[in-house]
Amino acid sequence: MQPEDAGEPMDRALLIGVSDYRFTKGPHAVPGELPAVEKNLPVLREALVRAGVFADRDIVPLPSPDFAEAARELQRVAGEARGLLLVYFAGHGAIPSGGDELYLQLRDAQVFAGEHTVFNAAVSFSDLMGTVLATSRADRVVVVLDCCFAGNAARVWEHFEDKRRVVLLMSVQANHRIDAGDPDTPTPYTENLAELLGQEGGTTVSRLAARLRQRMAEQKRRTLRNEPWQPQLRADAEVTLGRKGPQVPVLEPAGPAPSGTDPAPKRPRIRRRRENPGQDGDERPARRIPLRLAVPVLLALGVLGVSLYGPLGPAGGDDAHCVPPLELRVLTDPDLERTFRTAAGAYLTSEANTTDEGCRRTGITVYSAGSSDVVDALRRRTDAWQEPEGAEVNPQRDIGPQPDVWIPASRAEADRVLEEQDTDAVAELEPAESPLAHSPVVLAVPERLAPEALDDITGRPLTEMIRALTGNAEDTAVRRPDPEFTDSGLLATVGLYGDPPSVAEGERMVGQQGPPSPTAGDLLCDLPEDDAVDDRTAALVPEFLLVSGVDCEDNTRTPRWALYPADVPGMDPVFVRVRWDDADGGDDRGGDRTARDAAVAAFRDWLAGAGGRDVLARQGFRDPGDGELLAPERKPDGVKFAPSPLDESAGRNEMEQALSAYQAYGGPGRVLFLLDSSGSMADLWQGPSGGPGLLRQTLGGLGGEDEYGVWAVADTGEGPYETLLGFGRHWRKDAEEAVDERARVRDASADPHAALLAAFDEMEDRGDDGRPQMIVHITDGQHGEYLQGGRLREVLNRAESSEVPVTVAVLGSGGCDEGRPDRRIAEVSGGRCLDAGDDVGAALHDEIARIGTGDD
Repeated sequence: MQPEDAGEPMDRALLIGVSDYRFTKGPHAVPGELPAVEKNLPVLREALVRAGVFADRDIVPLPSPDFAEAARELQRVAGEARGLLLVYFAGHGAIPSGGDELYLQLRDAQVFAGEHTVFNAAVSFSDLMGTVLATSRADRVVVVLDCCFAGNAARVWEHFEDKRRVVLLMSVQANHRIDAGDPDTPTPYTENLAELLGQEGGTTVSRLAARLRQRMAEQKRRTLRNEPWQPQLRADAEVTLGRKGPQVPVLEPAGPAPSGTDPAPKRPRIRRRRENPGQDGDERPARRIPLRLAVPVLLALGVLGVSLYGPLGPAGGDDAHCVPPLELRVLTDPDLERTFRTAAGAYLTSEANTTDEGCRRTGITVYSAGSSDVVDALRRRTDAWQEPEGAEVNPQRDIGPQPDVWIPASRAEADRVLEEQDTDAVAELEPAESPLAHSPVVLAVPERLAPEALDDITGRPLTEMIRALTGNAEDTAVRRPDPEFTDSGLLATVGLYGDPPSVAEGERMVGQQGPPSPTAGDLLCDLPEDDAVDDRTAALVPEFLLVSGVDCEDNTRTPRWALYPADVPGMDPVFVRVRWDDADGGDDRGGDRTARDAAVAAFRDWLAGAGGRDVLARQGFRDPGDGELLAPERKPDGVKFAPSPLDESAGRNEMEQALSAYQAYGGPGRVLFLLDSSGSMADLWQGPSGGPGLLRQTLGGLGGEDEYGVWAVADTGEGPYETLLGFGRHWRKDAEEAVDERARVRDASADPHAALLAAFDEMEDRGDDGRPQMIVHITDGQHGEYLQGGRLREVLNRAESSEVPVTVAVLGSGGCDEGRPDRRIAEVSGGRCLDAGDDVGAALHDEIARIGTGDD
């Protein structure tokens, strides 16, 4: 080991691989053990040494550590590094419902699902970046993550102040789970990483990432959502690994190397960062902070937020000495964070915030959190926000520090808090009378799908717009951001559910595998990851993002045109002053109430005045009064100058009702399977593609909280169906055994008319509580007179009025042709018709997965 005062940089690598988990059974267990990960550490260690990235003595392998050991080694290794620090993790990765954080689960990890999902014995990526890496004196840090949801770490990296020092390699794109592969070999990503390091000798990180992505594509690797497995990279500067270095050209922007070559290595002079310099310029060792205890400390210092002090520093003009400015904390909706971070940056250097001596009056930290979490915390958790007492409820951890200012995307959010806030709340809200700006929520349609006469479709209800689009092209999809995480998603949901509301139909229109993108910006960044998806998918997003662009604008993306629904409220960000009890002079938040009120008022006046208006104009917003674009010269082709009608602001009740309906719909589902067991099914019964085989394949999409039942449809004289599995909650194994033991072909005809009517009655009796429901009819499509004339009309009328979608799987060709009964029933109910022209098994599984809460 090199001594502390060595002149040469000290390189360190910590390789964490968790293959053995202590808690793999029970209600709080992790998904299971990962034997393949055990092979990762020796393979990767050998590759790093062979490629000349590290000397063997500089690599610390850490197989299956518990949380305490991992935290201890992270701090030690990061504290020793002075040159290159590499931190590698392989194991289980987990994300909360919003997907805005990534947790790396150690050996003693457990999962406690409550109002906030709590991952015990897991390192959040925010903690890793904000504590361990922020306090390390390494010149360059490379983080490699090989776990499910690894790509979700990119969102944390984007908000890290010192990210030019940190290069992030992620095994898979955000919100995707991956297979660990053969237990006798390393995991696919690490195996490829090690092989490429050995082949390349010396290479750049960007070239390595490109080769990894190419290799995984060539191997036709798929994620567990059956989408292409695409490793990810985040880097603001290039790093050369291997025989030529490691070198750290910190001033050189990252970019792909020319094909087949590496850029010539550069050797810039690097100044080592100094931590806590003394009066004589000596370097003191960085102060080590325990991993978990560091979070509130760093939040107080602004490290995890966006601390905006700017270049003036402690001194003003003419060497005047400036005292540290009073710090304001501004909490925003996630889709608005970039806008108001930009506004805060402009305000900090403005004349309004500068004294005659050239000193700053105020500092500002801008941060964001999930909108529904913020509303809930301000309603019922203000005491825990001010003084956290336990791990279960801790808004300081889950949201951020107590805000002085809250800027939700709609006044309705503030009204929701005020209407139901606890009487003993320790936070008082004062919303401004008028919004700061306006932005319609639009249906951003790929150019090739946009109707030729935009005015013919603009101004219609959202559901009508979507039907018009999908009617012109059957493969058209629609996506919206998470309604629980950002107001743009909730505002879009108001229109999706319609008036009178039809939750099931609205959710079917935006149905997708896996969780929705957390924000509208994320959605517009996620779509271009697959050109085919981008070209056929419309996105419900705030209009201003089509003007200002998003953080991934360098991606090639399809041009989009904005369609303006008549029933989707727009975004109207409003300035809300938040006052906290017992937060006067002498507290650790600095300043007395009078000074803080004055600072908040000054920032509010600037935002509402010419300075703020200029920023909002450049970000693509409209005037909150007349709805005109604040900067019409910035309007792209796909945005209208004056769409009509512009929508009124959202109401408190409709926002509350839409969110409640969405949350109920996102809970456990109900599915009733109708399995055609008539004699004509005899040749379509056996094997995985037969009727019972298809049904068994779908059960993985249903979880322990879902309710379902199975009817065998054959009229044996005792009624149109026989119950194979009673309606209720079932263990998957029990359900499969029931189907195997009881399902058989009967010497009788099927009466789908009577069976479907009985199925609609059954689902209606289960209650209208907003839970997702579906009827699945597996049949050969040979219905004869049972689905003709008046009988067919009766079923169609009932299907249309029931709001229960019917998915029909026809085991044969042509069953879903235009005009066929099964197709008509599926269409009027809002379901799907699947036949031999589809991959029936996969498509049926996807439909069940939208309703159920299972793992598959």
